[in-house]
Amino acid sequence: MPDLGTTMRSLIQSTVDLAHWQRVLPIYAKVQIDLAGRTSELLELGALDRRLATLPDQLERLMRNTDALLIDKPNGLTTEEYRRLLGLLPEFASMCNHLAAYQIPETIHHKDFHDANIFVRDGRYTFSDWGESGVSHPFCTLLVTFRVIAWRLELAEDSAELERLRDVYLEQWTEYGALKDLRQAFGLAYRVAMVCRALTWHRIVAGVDGAVNEEDAEAVPGWLQELLEAGLAIPS
Repeated sequence: MPDLGTTMRSLIQSTVDLAHWQRVLPIYAKVQIDLAGRTSELLELGALDRRLATLPDQLERLMRNTDALLIDKPNGLTTEEYRRLLGLLPEFASMCNHLAAYQIPETIHHKDFHDANIFVRDGRYTFSDWGESGVSHPFCTLLVTFRVIAWRLELAEDSAELERLRDVYLEQWTEYGALKDLRQAFGLAYRVAMVCRALTWHRIVAGVDGAVNEEDAEAVPGWLQELLEAGLAIPS
């Protein structure tokens, strides 16, 4: 593997260092915008299909796989949570439709866009680990990004720092809507991305055996529990 430089994680030790993210997020948004017209090619190359029109059916199929949901097992869904999710399938479809109505083009979605997968060398940034990437709503990427930033720097998810980074990213998309509308779309995409995460983890744990499967299997129901906690309300 070529020397990509220094991980951005090693350079970001506090909120003082968030200037790296302020530079990176517009670059990443530009990549997404540039690839928005090439989704067919991306899918042909093996990108996962996480398009909004397909997600409700994908979630419904996942809900039929009760073994993957670890129902009433440690770190799995409870029977009550499972029933709630089944009842919320129509609401999730409505959420996807509402998000699609903002007409922000679907494009490349990096599953793990965080500071350990971004390298800095001679003032340039390289994005790595595209193995589980897909085609989806562009804003879905920021779920993992912001969760990792919040975890590493001990920030609340509604902190001023993360809100500013959100807007730095969304400002690149203003040809598709006013910032107010983009923020609403971001809020929907943030929750839709939780289903994308559950689907991707299911793909990972279903393809391996032994300890890794047992260790990571809880991520599938875990992200669905996150969705239940976040709620499926659509902004009026």
